[in-house]
Amino acid sequence: MRTSRLYLHVFAASLFLMSAAQGLHAREITIVGTGDGLDLLKEIGAAYTAANPATLITVPPSIGSGGAIAAVGGERESLGRVARPLTPGEASSGIDYRPIFTVPSAFFVHPGIPVRSLTGVQLRAIFSGEITSWKDVGGPNLRIRVVRREEADSSVAVFRASIPEFRDIKFTERSKFALTTQEAIDSIRDNEGAIGFASYSSVLAKRLGVVALNGVMPTDKTYPANVTLALIFKPGKLDSELSAFLAFFRSEAARRLILDLGARPHVP
Repeated sequence: MRTSRLYLHVFAASLFLMSAAQGLHAREITIVGTGDGLDLLKEIGAAYTAANPATLITVPPSIGSGGAIAAVGGERESLGRVARPLTPGEASSGIDYRPIFTVPSAFFVHPGIPVRSLTGVQLRAIFSGEITSWKDVGGPNLRIRVVRREEADSSVAVFRASIPEFRDIKFTERSKFALTTQEAIDSIRDNEGAIGFASYSSVLAKRLGVVALNGVMPTDKTYPANVTLALIFKPGKLDSELSAFLAFFRSEAARRLILDLGARPHVP
């Protein structure tokens, strides 16, 4: 009898804890899409949840800007993140595009590489395979391991548009191809001598070496290579929680956080 009563008490307590946990986050908002700005959005989402415990912001791994557009356009998801403007056809499908911040596309190296500044000419030579050792650019006598992305990647596009030496670059075939931003970051971190690129964040800068471009750091206002990150949604799918989260990006708290993370808030 005592065993049965103890079991009932334990069962009731478990139900109570489960209900309390579910009530703590009554609503989950998932933001699917590009890998650009991923670390920043996670930090912003965590800050929003800390201030609004009834709403949990989730930023899953990248499915690309195109994946976000397909998911939001097909109404499988309510909110997406993209690192490129919508095409006229995509915009005509009823998707709204709301820029939230501009983030630098930065070059990163393995933490063990001391090189922290490269010219556009040097970067072109490295990514095209003309320079294959770090000793040729002031580093150790170590083979350079290039990590590249697909041609459609937003960082590749912005480099081609903003760095003259990258406009017609052909990436070396002796390189590691990374399908997602997170895969590129992991490859740079895990492979001695590696260099690649991704969206800048102060969080990522603590884990990898950040390379200045022609002496200009990604955090400098004159840095030329930047991507605009935007949230996309269908207005008819917005509810009070989604609207409140979107409004948060216009707050001073969000502005300060975005600046602290190394990006620049979008000015409406």
